[in-house]
Amino acid sequence: MDKPFGPAGLEIDSAYYNTLDIRSFLLMLKDPSYCYKFYWLEAIVNLISEGITETTFNEIIDEMICNAWYSVREFHIHLSGLGPDGEVRDGLERAVLKLAAISELASGASKVEIRNAIRLHDGELRKFKEQLTNMVPYRAMAGFFANAGLESVPWESVVKMRETISSFSYEITALPYTLGSNSKLAKEVRFHPDWVKMIQDYTVSILGWIQFEKVKWLQNNNPEVPGLAFKLLPMDEKMRKLGKVRDLWEGVLAVRSVSDVFTGKPIIPKQYDIDHFIPWSFVMNDELWNLMPMDSSLNSSKSNRLPQWDPFFRRFSDNQYILYRAIYELPGIHKLYEQCWRDNLHSIWAGQELYRPGNSMEEFDAVLSKNMRPVYDSAMRQGYEVWRF
Repeated sequence: MDKPFGPAGLEIDSAYYNTLDIRSFLLMLKDPSYCYKFYWLEAIVNLISEGITETTFNEIIDEMICNAWYSVREFHIHLSGLGPDGEVRDGLERAVLKLAAISELASGASKVEIRNAIRLHDGELRKFKEQLTNMVPYRAMAGFFANAGLESVPWESVVKMRETISSFSYEITALPYTLGSNSKLAKEVRFHPDWVKMIQDYTVSILGWIQFEKVKWLQNNNPEVPGLAFKLLPMDEKMRKLGKVRDLWEGVLAVRSVSDVFTGKPIIPKQYDIDHFIPWSFVMNDELWNLMPMDSSLNSSKSNRLPQWDPFFRRFSDNQYILYRAIYELPGIHKLYEQCWRDNLHSIWAGQELYRPGNSMEEFDAVLSKNMRPVYDSAMRQGYEVWRF
């Protein structure tokens, strides 16, 4: 019979309870001080799933940097919040930011590109990576020690901790890994074969459990960030829902003149992109109130940066009002607007206040500004760069 454990309902076959301390394995994510504890276990599970049975601190930490890259760089997530003076608290986040500063990697770089950049700049990253080896590889085992009644754990000594882990593994129960005698990043990590089999059997479920716990931690440390659960992996373009909005703008452009928010030049039908005023990577949705037709040649330049609020919001709001007027003046445009409801009209305030009939330009602008400005300011505080057009 399977036994469920953990808040995500992870189930492990009962046979493993007879040979492995599964309950202590669950405690590997309990009460973390920093987020890189989640990334440490996640990296180990990923490596074991690939058939790796022995590795080094260096390889595990490289995997951690790759896995944290998208959250930190693409989505501006703080892994463990900020200190009182605005400093980055988390060592893994500092390593990612250092790599970004010394490389030419794009925020959406592939894992292969990230790993190659890490190797290229290994010397400059070394002190950041070594800091990550100080406690987590040992503290991650705390649950095993506690459940075994080990009263004194020599946390202050790496040598004694290595000896404790090695002797503990053979005398009491099998730990997920033991450590070799090399120092710092070269230290060997050897995975126990019984744990390797269990993790390979349940890789998907275990990674889901880790992600669940990680999201709870990150949301607590990034309370202003919307859609955080979708910000742990590279963006999936299939998530974008812009087709109906483009049809709507095409209908408007056929009967109304609309100028590009940034260049002031007329938008030519079929020769523009639909883009987000506040970046998609922050809002993680395709709401109509945040979308605009934009010169295609500028879209890649703007990327996931914020436009300056002044003067561009005023122009953006004017274009939104042109769209709004057309919706209620032209039945054909209203039908195209209705087709956007499923994918692009979920915000209650937009339906009840912004797109209600009868708004004057001043009323429309006030509603849009009142609801967009806090989101814009939140993105600024999260570290989104302002695009200087």
